[in-house]
Amino acid sequence: MIDGVLAGLLLVFSWPTIGYLFLGVFVGMWVGAVPGLGGVVGLVLLLPFTYSMEPVPAFALLMGLYAVTSTSDTISAIMLGIPGSVASQATILDGYPLAKKGQAARAFGAAFTVSAFGGVFGALLMAVSIPFILPIIFAFGLPEFLMLALLGLTMVSVLSGGSIARGLSVAALGLLLTTVGYAEATVIPRFHLGTDYLLDGLSIVPIALGLFGIPELLEMAVKNTSISRVDMSNVRDRGMRRGIKDVFKHRWLALRSSLVGVYVGILPGLGGAIVDWIAYGHAVQSARDKSKFGHGDIRGVIAPEAANNSSRAGALIPTVAFGIPGSPGAAILLSALVIKGLQPGPDMLTVNLDLTFSMVWDIALANILAAGLLMLLSRQIGKVAFLPAHSVVPGVMVVLLMGAWVATSSMGDWWTCLAMGALGYAMKQGGWPRPPLILAFVLGTLIENNYQLTMQVYDGLSWMYQRPIVICIEIAIVVTIVLAARGVTQPKPMRVTQTDNADSAKSLMSLSLATALLALFVWAYLSAQGFDDKDAAQFPVTILTAGIPLLMFVFIQDGRNCFHGIRACGGVGAALHLASQRWELWGSLRFFALVLAAVAMTYAAGQQLALPLFVALYLRSWARFGWPASLAYAAASWLLIWGLYTKALKMHLYPSLLFG
Repeated sequence: MIDGVLAGLLLVFSWPTIGYLFLGVFVGMWVGAVPGLGGVVGLVLLLPFTYSMEPVPAFALLMGLYAVTSTSDTISAIMLGIPGSVASQATILDGYPLAKKGQAARAFGAAFTVSAFGGVFGALLMAVSIPFILPIIFAFGLPEFLMLALLGLTMVSVLSGGSIARGLSVAALGLLLTTVGYAEATVIPRFHLGTDYLLDGLSIVPIALGLFGIPELLEMAVKNTSISRVDMSNVRDRGMRRGIKDVFKHRWLALRSSLVGVYVGILPGLGGAIVDWIAYGHAVQSARDKSKFGHGDIRGVIAPEAANNSSRAGALIPTVAFGIPGSPGAAILLSALVIKGLQPGPDMLTVNLDLTFSMVWDIALANILAAGLLMLLSRQIGKVAFLPAHSVVPGVMVVLLMGAWVATSSMGDWWTCLAMGALGYAMKQGGWPRPPLILAFVLGTLIENNYQLTMQVYDGLSWMYQRPIVICIEIAIVVTIVLAARGVTQPKPMRVTQTDNADSAKSLMSLSLATALLALFVWAYLSAQGFDDKDAAQFPVTILTAGIPLLMFVFIQDGRNCFHGIRACGGVGAALHLASQRWELWGSLRFFALVLAAVAMTYAAGQQLALPLFVALYLRSWARFGWPASLAYAAASWLLIWGLYTKALKMHLYPSLLFG
């Protein structure tokens, strides 16, 4: 074993292997920082370049990228509240509020430090665990994977603030969205509204970008405020030292989260989707003071960042040892192994042990290198939080829309993104949590497939009380819900006064959203009853049977609050007037109108012209920039689309009516 470790280290530091590792790290930092791309896209782009390479440098290139995308995707999560990838979704909850407080550099310092620690620690655990992991992998069957996915969903209770009912309702909506299109087990299309785009189901990228990104950009545009709500002159500590000290202060949380990351990451097809949420939930549940979570608690950055970096190493364990990819990125690496004529399994632990340990060293070194480089850049990146909103919004909007286009290169991706943006705006104004929707959407297909297979393989529900691991997970689910419900099981009635406009506006928006979702759920339930295949209807009906009563409870609660608010405001008209001011309704509608105009221009002229024109119109008509600055910004947007998306990524843009 020691000989294999040393041989792997020598292979990594040989030339040109170390050069390819550096190149992979640089590409991974760039790919991870651009919303909508992520590690899988980067690996797919680099894979063809490895065909003629020797195995060791080829895997140094791929592993350098694979290891660091979950570090650099933190940039957009903290600065913009937009998840750079699935791995950075939980980081938004406290990272973005820290940026609003002017503490983006602190968040970066903590995130990059703990990412390096998690990556290195995960690589070491991978090296130690490979010989002993076989019994653990095969101890998990269909019931265990199903219950573990449900454990991940119980995290919504932790993330739902003071209303577990709203959080679970949003989770039900996320699960329902996964049933759009063809079910994997049947040939019956579900909820496709007669459109071809929906037959293949919805993509996570436009949903995440729209749900989180558009509401934040809208708020910045309407209020013309920077990302930070604190003036730069009032921020004393803008460096990373405080964030680094935070990691050492909460070192045991970082260690526990890294352990969670490795051993949840090894679960094929599941670990990468929920590991950051489980780590975040653990941070909340293990904290004595939970009041700051969701409002800028540094522990809410440390836990998910440690877990998602260490999970990369964990996902490689079943990939190398058994040929079972633990994540989509690991599946690409598995294909690279096959291309190189390498067979996952015992040979990777005996004959090719030096190559296996070179991959371990690749992960450890890549994380250290990426963390160091990003720390050097973080001071400059942090200054973006203090830039005027109108300097940031149009450029980020272009990146966001093109990131959504990456999913399937269809206009349906844009309409999905905009619809999710409108939903995210309503949820933000109404006080509904957004993360449960994404978590449920990620897990929905896995839950449905495992549930149906479990019911077919195991007769009845005996598996729920006969399998020890299932029982342990069930206990964990119950404990999680009980702990999440503490303090909110007896909610106090909201008393709204003339001066309490915020609560009144929030109740009106929440009631409107609850009404719309209740109507959607009832329609979906009635539609599912008409499916020809019972298996196709089973999962959506189960979701809706639980979701409709939850929404009715929220509807009644919000209706009571609205009644008090309207009476306090002196009538419906006065309450709506105050609410529209609170919502910044007319400015929000104007922003959406500009974005819709960009979509309309895309149909006519394509993205290459429509998006730069959107930038110029926004800067000239809204931000009141001069023509030279507006045209220069628009030209930079044109170069970005042409250079990055059409040339580097080889993406096909929309065939416009005017230019083909």
